[in-house]
Parts: sequence; C-alpha cells; structure tokens
Amino acid sequence: MTESPPRAWAEIDCSALHHNLQLARRHSGKAIMAVIKGGAYGHGLIEIAKELDKQNLPFLGVANTGEARSLFKEGIKTRPYILGATLQSEREEITACGWTPCLCSFEEIEHFNQLGKDSPIEAHLALDTGMGRGGFLPNQLGEALQKLRQASGIKLTGVGSHLPVADEDAGFTQKQFELFDSMVESIPGRDEKFHVHLSNSAGLLDYHSRTTNLVRPGLLIYGISPLPAHQEFLKPVMTFKSRVSVINHLPKGHGVSYGRTILQRDTKTAVVGLGYGDGYPRSLSGKGTNVLLNKSPCPLIGRVTMDQIIVDVTELDTCQPGDEAELFGPNLLVSDLAKKAGTIPWEILTQITPRVTRIYR
Repeated sequence: MTESPPRAWAEIDCSALHHNLQLARRHSGKAIMAVIKGGAYGHGLIEIAKELDKQNLPFLGVANTGEARSLFKEGIKTRPYILGATLQSEREEITACGWTPCLCSFEEIEHFNQLGKDSPIEAHLALDTGMGRGGFLPNQLGEALQKLRQASGIKLTGVGSHLPVADEDAGFTQKQFELFDSMVESIPGRDEKFHVHLSNSAGLLDYHSRTTNLVRPGLLIYGISPLPAHQEFLKPVMTFKSRVSVINHLPKGHGVSYGRTILQRDTKTAVVGLGYGDGYPRSLSGKGTNVLLNKSPCPLIGRVTMDQIIVDVTELDTCQPGDEAELFGPNLLVSDLAKKAGTIPWEILTQITPRVTRIYR
C-alpha cells in the first residue's frame, strides 16, 4: 500500500536558512546565537538545529530544558543557551549537562553556586534595561557582581539583555542601547571571550552597540524581517501549502461555511484541505485574505474551519482538485498575513500544528 501525501505541509528551504544566517553575520559583524525556541519558530527544532550545528555557532537559543534536552539527545554539539529565568527544578539538569543559563535573580545566583561547587557552571548575567521580564536593574548590578565574585560555583562568561520595542520605538531602543553599554562597561575583567549580547533581529538590523560581540536573531533567520525595509534582502524559509479537494459551482444567495457568508454572485469555489487545526488562523475570516492558487491570488470566503477553507476561484481560468495552494511563503509573506489576522508572524509560525508535515529541501 502506498502512503498518501499530506493534505497540508510546510516546505522548509534550508538554503534560505543559510542565506539569512550569512546576512545576519555580514550585517552585524558579530557572532551569532541562532534562536530556535518554539520548535525553531515552527520550522522543526531538530532538523533546523542539525542545519545550524554545522555553522560553528557559540550557542543555540532555547526556551527551556525540554528543548535543550531534545538537542542533547539528538547529538547536537552546539551549546544550548536557556533564554530567560530558570525554574528551581530545572537547574540540576542544566548544571549536569553544561548548558548555559542566564542568571535573572539573586536566588538563581545562590542556587547555581551551590550546584556548581564541585564543577563551576558557565553562566551569563541578565540585565533588565527595559523589558521588565527578569534580570538585574542598574541599581542592582553592583550587588550582583559582588555576589558572583564570591560564587566559586559559577564562572561568569557573558552578559545580555532584551529589546521590547526595537521594531516599534526607535527612541526608546536607542536609550536602551546606551544604558546597556554603560552597564556592561562597568563590569571589570571582560575579555574577548566574554559574550555580550543585546540585539534580536530588529536590533541587529537597525542599531549599533559599542560593547556587544554576539547577536541573537530569531525571526530573521527564518526569512522574515521585523522591519519591512529589510525584507527584500531575506528569503522566507517556510512555504505553507495544501491542495484543492473539490470544486463547487454555487448560485448567488447561497451560504458558505459556518455562519453562512452569503454569496453576492454566482461563484466557483475551491475547497482547500487545511484550517485552524493546522495552524491557519481562524481570525483571517472576513479580512480580505488571499490564497495563491496556480500562482494567482484568490479571495478566502467564509469562515476558516478546523480542517478546510473555501476560496473564490471564479476568476481563474483553470482550477481543479489536486492543485496546490500556497497559504504563505515567498510569494505571500506570513508578516502580511499576520497583519490581516491582527497578530504577529511569530505567533502564526509557532502555531503550525504537528499534523502539518515538514518537508526539508
């Protein structure tokens, strides 16, 4: 028996991934921590990690020990960096496996120091320069550094912070860079091996730091720019596709989908075999969204359902069952789709569900 092809799939272009990574390197002139949390932004944690493991990166950025453990079990050599505060129950594993945490509180410093008594753990210090999500404020930095000098179980190998509005508020972000740089410059004993990092994708594209030597691109390496002016230089890595299952010819006044969107003319429709159960947002319903069929934009009509959507193909010369539909990709950016859905591309990418087959090319 031949296994049938998937109804919905995501084509992952690994050459585009490498193109975007090289762009980040050239543009920033700094080392790269590739952020692969959230299943590599929906692209597939392990396969993307395997591609990036060939690139001699100092770190792969993950959200938690579960993601770090998955990399460890697959033999990924690049060191996981745990982005954000750690839970007390996670720290013994982090210490034993040699993953790098970022210390966000005095309690973490104390606990990791105890865990690293026999074999010091390498860690970074998190600074709060405006995100308000963890890390040491400017007036706490001196005390944190003093505690670290006394902590024989911790080897401080870096310092970082996070940008909350680099794609929204240039004025605040510039002030944040200045604050971060001044805090870093107050840390004694730094050398060229000491990692200093602040910039996310938007930060590395549009801002400059006098102290950093490491950047943390996430969305950018998947080919989507948080700053539209830079999109032309990137190559989207994921193309989200499905197929037409049936063609219908419906009369004016007929209802379409749940809630019965009433047709205003005789309409030829194509039913496409995916829906919000695959991660295609229901919030795109009634927003003037297009789907590409035979390379032509066709309007989504009616509500997005769990497993199917309906597209108006009246204007297409030809459309038949089995034809491919592109939901987003190089020809229809996920960032444009996100605007119509009232969300952000990060959310759409990370919500592509497991039943969508990832195909790596």
